[in-house]
Amino acid sequence: MLCYVTPKEHLGLPDRDDVKTGVITYRIAAHAADLAKGHPAAIERDNAMSRARFDFRWNDSSTSASTPTPRANITTETLPKEAHKVAHFCSMCGPKFCSMQITRDLREEAAAIQAREQGMAEKSAEFLEKGAEIYVDAGSRGVRHSTPRRLMGSLQNRLPCDNQNFGLSIDSKL
Repeated sequence: MLCYVTPKEHLGLPDRDDVKTGVITYRIAAHAADLAKGHPAAIERDNAMSRARFDFRWNDSSTSASTPTPRANITTETLPKEAHKVAHFCSMCGPKFCSMQITRDLREEAAAIQAREQGMAEKSAEFLEKGAEIYVDAGSRGVRHSTPRRLMGSLQNRLPCDNQNFGLSIDSKL
């Protein structure tokens, strides 16, 4: 069982704001207990608030909180400019140190790296499919390059004397 406690507990009679603070604290504690127990609705609400904050949807994150507070009042106090109302950072971290924005940037960079690696893998498979030959026939262009095997074979046939006399060793496996 949870009981709400006001800031003036045992020191004086609470006023309206003290009761509101006590109830908000109670609701936060109850939500934490529901999360610890694995209550599906609490987990869903918590995840919805986290997604809204990660996407910088400040009004949605306030709406899905266990104790919704008007975001306009809070934002006006800490970030008074109009451009800050739709900012992609919070007042704690600022634009340069926002962990959510840094995470988003890292995810985009990781996706670009993965796309590059996939492209390289596709080209590698294409290269292996075509016989893994570095020198290929140009075919329709009318230009013909010799493969290493053909080149070595033609050199062997043109040597005027025994290959061993010149210290040459032509591998037949080429």
